[in-house]
Amino acid sequence: MTLLQVMADSDAADVRLRTDNPTQIGAELAKHDIVFDRWPTLPGLGASAPTEGILAGYDDRIAELNADGRYQVIDVARLHPDDADPRWPALASAAREKFRSEHRHAEDEVRFFAAGRGCFYLHLDHDVVAVVCTAGDLLSVPAGTRHWFDMGERPDFVAIRFFEQQDGWIGDFTGDPIGERFPTLDELVAA
Repeated sequence: MTLLQVMADSDAADVRLRTDNPTQIGAELAKHDIVFDRWPTLPGLGASAPTEGILAGYDDRIAELNADGRYQVIDVARLHPDDADPRWPALASAAREKFRSEHRHAEDEVRFFAAGRGCFYLHLDHDVVAVVCTAGDLLSVPAGTRHWFDMGERPDFVAIRFFEQQDGWIGDFTGDPIGERFPTLDELVAA
């Protein structure tokens, strides 16, 4: 379930808005020049699908989004639980922790979730806006926006990523531990 929850940045318990209505989510995010859209998902393009197949399946949508040629690198990021691999829990935990600290990027952060889910936390003015993205969600966060990302305790997602530069994903970490004071993806979904 796609979800938006707006909380005071000084108190995560001060919930100002919680909605799973895509129209309301889009309108709320648009106030901050954040693009939220829904694309139809394609069957068979989940965690086990080859990268080329995922990109080919969404080729028309990708071409439309990149009509101006702005994005030089378009790739697929994915994590899927592998209980047969004893290294999986440590690998998943390391991947999760990498993005749970507040940071910003020099370019827009654009993601389309072809499968699974993840949560972007956007630190906007005096609010933290948590956006739980699920299959079919496209989110474009403007350059310079302070944010962090949680993929949950058991990461399971496939996301198409759009970059203007090869190193566009490199984060400028703020050093603010704000993310530690807010509910995780798993806690938001369970509430």
